[in-house]
Amino acid sequence: MKPFMDRDFLLQTETAQELYHNHAARLPIIDYHCHLNPKEVAEDHRFSGITELWLGGDHYKWRAMRSNGVDEKYITGDASDWEKFQKWAETMPYCMRNPLYHWTHLELRTAFGIDKLLNASTAREIYEECNEKLRRPEFSARGLMRRYNVEVVCTTDDPADDLRYHRSPLPAPLLLPTWRPDKAMAVDNPAAYREYIGRLGASAGFDIRTYTDLLDALQKRHDFFAACGCRLSDHGINEFYAEDYTEAEVSAIFLAVMDGRQPTEDEVRKFRSALLLEGGRMDARAGWTQQFHYGAMRNNNSRMFRRLGPDTGYDSIGTPNTSQSLARLLDRLDSEGSLAQTILYCLNPSDNEMIATMIGNFQEGPVPGKLQFGSGWWFNDQLDGMERQMNSLSVLGLLSRFVGMLTDSRSFLSYPRHEYFRRCLCNLLGRDVEDGKLPSEELPFIRQMVEDISYYNAKRFFRF
Repeated sequence: MKPFMDRDFLLQTETAQELYHNHAARLPIIDYHCHLNPKEVAEDHRFSGITELWLGGDHYKWRAMRSNGVDEKYITGDASDWEKFQKWAETMPYCMRNPLYHWTHLELRTAFGIDKLLNASTAREIYEECNEKLRRPEFSARGLMRRYNVEVVCTTDDPADDLRYHRSPLPAPLLLPTWRPDKAMAVDNPAAYREYIGRLGASAGFDIRTYTDLLDALQKRHDFFAACGCRLSDHGINEFYAEDYTEAEVSAIFLAVMDGRQPTEDEVRKFRSALLLEGGRMDARAGWTQQFHYGAMRNNNSRMFRRLGPDTGYDSIGTPNTSQSLARLLDRLDSEGSLAQTILYCLNPSDNEMIATMIGNFQEGPVPGKLQFGSGWWFNDQLDGMERQMNSLSVLGLLSRFVGMLTDSRSFLSYPRHEYFRRCLCNLLGRDVEDGKLPSEELPFIRQMVEDISYYNAKRFFRF
């Protein structure tokens, strides 16, 4: 019987162990997509305790606690820090086979040097030890990032943001913004949209009165983001949009929404189609990489949405039929020479093979892997999900050109997910070598492949 999470955790062969320990473990982390608060990064935030750091915004843990019957008071309510931590510790044994069980113990071990299992009987001891260490200077926000050898962090930022925390040079890690224009597309809520357009116009320095003004404001802010070091855009969308439209139609939709009229579903799709296309053109001109995260059904519990708002653990995997609209969007951009480097992330694993084949339609030199199938995202960034994604990419594309893992997290303790991914990758390749599916004579190349997917491919692809 193997001990729990020993040095060779997840590494089932000697080749996998050699690949991980000698070629993946010590490489820096490039976290090219996350939801960390840039203010906390720039100001080197000091945490009040493990409850703030661990449970303050982690809806993965919140979902598990709710599933375990924990009252909302101890999740997002007014219970004390100790009471919330205690309820999480009591939930922990019930999380066996959920990735949270592995992530939690990896975080305790790698951040705090704690090897004990978290449960009701160890909760107080672990709580006090974590809180004592968090009072030390090296356990600040940037201190934790240095502990995990984080080299680059790309946050997720709205076009109207002033990027004040990205404009001052800081010691490592490098903090860069990411362009996330979702609110500029959200014409389905006219009241909120008009308020947002006011903020966007203020950031651009002029009133936005027409659709042409909107494009001018977005371009001005896009240029500003580029001047602040931005290299990537990102779109969080339910599905892809590639409807036929005319400029006159889109201009009329914009004016009607600004006048307070609710657009039809067809008008929403036309408007979003136009902005996705324009955004792709801007990214191509700037030499950025565009990212698309699609397939989430968000805020399904209307009662709790009214109580807590978005991003609180009430989202799930959707089943959009996106292949035709995705192909049309990519083809339109490609046909006019405006297809930027692109990463596609699907939340529903049933789309894995579709994405892996879709990117092959638009690959071209001189950039290896110009279109990327993004790492297992959200509900899929666990062992089965990551293996499914890499297997689909392997058999239908080039795993060797994959840009690898990201945290997509709001937590400064999520970096062990990179270790989890690297162990999974090394186990996959090591098993193939020892099963005779890959030649042992090519181990030098396979070792380089591990290093590339873990670090170097992303560094070259994004030109950090």
